[in-house]
Amino acid sequence: MALPIHSQMKYWGIAAAVLLLMLWFLGDVMVPFVVGGAIAYFLDPVADRLQRWGFSRIAATVTISLAGLVVAVLLMLSIIPTLINQLTALVNSAPEIARKFETLMVARFPDLQDSTSTIRQALASIGKTIQSRGGEMVNGVITSAINVVSAVLFLLVVPVVTFYMLLDWDRMVAVIDRLLPRDHAPVIRRLGREIDATLAGFVRGQVMVCIILGIFYAVALMAAGLQFGGIVGTIAGAITFIPYVGAMVGGALAIGLALYQFWGDWLHVLLIAAIFAIGQFAEGNIITPRLVGKSVGLHPVWLLFALAAFGSLFGFIGMLVAVPVTAVMGVLVRFGVEQYRHSLLYWGSSGRTAALPEGGAEAATGGASARAADEPAP
Repeated sequence: MALPIHSQMKYWGIAAAVLLLMLWFLGDVMVPFVVGGAIAYFLDPVADRLQRWGFSRIAATVTISLAGLVVAVLLMLSIIPTLINQLTALVNSAPEIARKFETLMVARFPDLQDSTSTIRQALASIGKTIQSRGGEMVNGVITSAINVVSAVLFLLVVPVVTFYMLLDWDRMVAVIDRLLPRDHAPVIRRLGREIDATLAGFVRGQVMVCIILGIFYAVALMAAGLQFGGIVGTIAGAITFIPYVGAMVGGALAIGLALYQFWGDWLHVLLIAAIFAIGQFAEGNIITPRLVGKSVGLHPVWLLFALAAFGSLFGFIGMLVAVPVTAVMGVLVRFGVEQYRHSLLYWGSSGRTAALPEGGAEAATGGASARAADEPAP
């Protein structure tokens, strides 16, 4: 006999409270384990594919680990230093960009030549402010990242956690399945498959979208001759998971730099704008529909709310778990709505037969007919 609903809610509520307390008190400690588990989750389909090709699980895990090591080394030796140099150069070039912008504004609006003009004073100080604050911002981001997750944890703990979780992923899933409440195991398995499909469709797909668009923007902007094209394209690709924001921020930054670099050469400026127009069209009509799909169920507004809420409550670890928790909540909400649509609370007493599962309505009708036949005629 199953436990009463209120007892089940009490126990599951206690489990949820314990999990939230762990995130609250052990957030920084859990970061490398959450990151390692997330990477293992992303790579598990690759390991499964290698197993279907004849690899053993340990051979597949070792192969993936070696490939990841090679990619990380290549990034650290080639791409990352270039991006850092471009970011530093962009921050240092801010005063010159601001001065040229001031010259253009003065040429178009002569009234700005008044040295006492508030607008001119503001324009004159923009460059120095951006340079000083920009440098502080970059240093602050780097310092915060180091404080939250030290280099030792990422270089040592995360790869080890990823390796062992990827190696034992199927066994862990089997153990969790054996621990499910037997009365609810089929429903929990179905919900688990829906959650996995949601995460796979959104997170894995969106990561690929960000990588593809980041590479496209960076390569296209550098090929078009735009200075700092690599860092601008990388920024635009990295924030593409927020709809339209990546294209808007990257496009505004790229077009602004193009106006500074190619002033008077409007063909180049239009070319830079066309690159982002093409990228936005491809992202909305080709890349995202194919890699993410339309049935994921994670609305951008809810995703932004989850990132903001979990980030403010639990810090960096909260932002890491925001998307999985949002996916779980979305699936549970849809399941709850489905149950509500089949309940008496929705249909009411007049439509109680519609709330019954298929076959139940016929049984109820047949039972009612039989009872009516047994009753004496008035």
